[in-house]
Amino acid sequence: MSNQTTPAARPLEPHHHALIIGASSGIGAALTELLFDQGYHVAAVARREALLAQLCDRLNKKVDSGPRALYYSHNVTDFAEVPALFQRIAADLGGLDLVVYAAAVQPSLDPDEYDFDKDAAMAKVNLMGAMAWLDQAAVRFQRAGKGQIVGISSIAAVRGRRMNPGYNATKAGFDTYLEALRNRLSQHGVSITTIRPGLVDTRLLENAARTFWVVSPARAAQQIFKAIKRRKQVVYVPGRWRVVALMVTHMPSVIFRRLNF
Repeated sequence: MSNQTTPAARPLEPHHHALIIGASSGIGAALTELLFDQGYHVAAVARREALLAQLCDRLNKKVDSGPRALYYSHNVTDFAEVPALFQRIAADLGGLDLVVYAAAVQPSLDPDEYDFDKDAAMAKVNLMGAMAWLDQAAVRFQRAGKGQIVGISSIAAVRGRRMNPGYNATKAGFDTYLEALRNRLSQHGVSITTIRPGLVDTRLLENAARTFWVVSPARAAQQIFKAIKRRKQVVYVPGRWRVVALMVTHMPSVIFRRLNF
């Protein structure tokens, strides 16, 4: 935790409260700013404290009613810290309506490289970190009978591509975890939204073999926010990736394994 000021109390005005994990850059940072601009009180969580401070300081300068953006330095692989930090954030914000897990890593991998350390790093951040945080959100929202969880997954979750087996597996696992949460929590008034971005201009794109249909984090955030408002279940960003996913899903394995991606 880096900043100590909580949002100013304004009881006559309804506010939404959002927690974004993985908020220091990319989609997480863009979505944090968009939610802030839409009137949310936001809590930004990530490992890189300096970037979080810059983001929240810039956002808070937009308003004259007291800070609405708080930041918390945390490594999502420090699982034991999560329960206490989650409760602290909910208390600091004065409530919690939306939790977004956007943290992810994708180390570079050569075509003939098999590296367990890289696979383990992805599993800890992309999947286990998500479970640690979203389990906390699930408990809180189920008890409240309301709330929304959003997971930033990937088009890579759709099928096992040859380029990065570990990354594909962690995103597929994340997708399945989110679906299971949806099946559990929908009966309690809680919505779960799975976001499957295609190629977004973030650090993860550095290790892409080739790129096309690349969108900016800001554009991705806008489409994600629309999905949040509509409480969608599974959304591709941009939407054209849904067609690709449909084709890939139904492609015979004998053909799919020959594709160079």
